[in-house]
Amino acid sequence: MSRPAEIAAIRDPERFASLPVLAGAGLLLLRLWILETPDATRIGLLLGVFAAILVASLLVPVARDVARLSPMVVLAVGLLGVGLAAGVAGRPAAAPLGAAALPLSLFAALAEEALFRRAAYGWLDRYGSTVAIVGSALLFAVIHVPLYGAAAFPVDLGAGLLLSWQRWASGTWTVPAATHAAANLIAVISR
Repeated sequence: MSRPAEIAAIRDPERFASLPVLAGAGLLLLRLWILETPDATRIGLLLGVFAAILVASLLVPVARDVARLSPMVVLAVGLLGVGLAAGVAGRPAAAPLGAAALPLSLFAALAEEALFRRAAYGWLDRYGSTVAIVGSALLFAVIHVPLYGAAAFPVDLGAGLLLSWQRWASGTWTVPAATHAAANLIAVISR
């Protein structure tokens, strides 16, 4: 590669946009190992993982998007879906986090949405909205299988599709982040 081509490649941020997505997914896979560590260590490691994912995902350059529907309407649809799912799903499995469960689950929702609905969606959107919606939802569901098991895949895929649709409809990753935070809140308080 010639020197001008090397410089052009470095200046092309889209070329490297997949790296934070892959790194974030890898960090999320560490949760299995982290949950086996002692309490004080576990909480610190999870905070570090979620902080690293959030910061890296916010640094990924993404194209500005437009709202196709009112973000408040999109949020209401998401919250309704979460509420209906919570009523049907029953009690979630307990997580070994004690009093830190609520703040960690809210921080996890924020970090995961920055990763999946900002960075991954933004990177996949160059291939079209359908690819961005389905691709980011699939990645979300697959990354949760090691933690929750294969039986949770359909639920996580459904959640991922709802959250990705919210990203597309609202034009921002913050609406699905609010919905994800609400889902995690319901999960923690219903344990």
